Amino acid sequence: MSELNQNETENETIVNQSSEAEVLSADVIEDASAQVIEEIRVALAQAEAREKDIQDKHLRLHAEFDNYRRRTAKEQLEVIETANGKLLTKLSEVLDNFDRAFAVENKGAPENFEKGVALIYDQFRKVLADSGLEILDPAGQEFDPTCQEAFMKQPSETIPENHIVTVFQKGYKLKNKILKTAKVIVSAGKN
Repeated sequence: MSELNQNETENETIVNQSSEAEVLSADVIEDASAQVIEEIRVALAQAEAREKDIQDKHLRLHAEFDNYRRRTAKEQLEVIETANGKLLTKLSEVLDNFDRAFAVENKGAPENFEKGVALIYDQFRKVLADSGLEILDPAGQEFDPTCQEAFMKQPSETIPENHIVTVFQKGYKLKNKILKTAKVIVSAGKN
C-alpha cells in the first residue's frame, strides 16, 4: 500500500504543482492584461489630447480666416470709398463752376456764358478722363457688337457695309470694361 500512497502523494504533488502553475499562469496573464490595458488607456488619452489639440487649431484657423476675410473686405471698401471720395471732390469742383456760371451776378453777354459753359464742359471731360473713363465714338469704324448697339441698318453710297454711319449716343469704357455701349446706325452698303 505504500506504493499506492506514494503514487497518490506524487499525483497530489503533480496536481498541486499544476494548480500552482495555473494560478501563476493566470496571475501572469492577469498582470499582462492589466499592463496592456494600461498601455491602451495611455495611448487613448494621448490620442484624445491630440484630437483636442487638432480641433483647437482648426477652430483658431477658422477664426483667423474669418477675421482675415472681414479685414480684407473692410480694406476693399475703404479703397473704393477713398477712390470715390477723390472723384467726387473733383466733380464737386465742376458743380461749383456750374453754380458760379448760373449765378445771377454772372449773367452777361451770351457769348461769355457759352465760353464759360464750354470751359466747365472741358473741365468735366478732363475729370472723367483722369479717372479712367474713355469715350467710345465709333463713327466710320467697323461695327463691333461687343461695344456698340445697332438701332438699324441704312444703305450708304460712301460708307462700306457693316461700318458705322451715324452715332446716336457715344459709348463709355472704364479701363477694359464697357460701361455703356454706343448707339449707332450701321451701313447696309450700296443699294
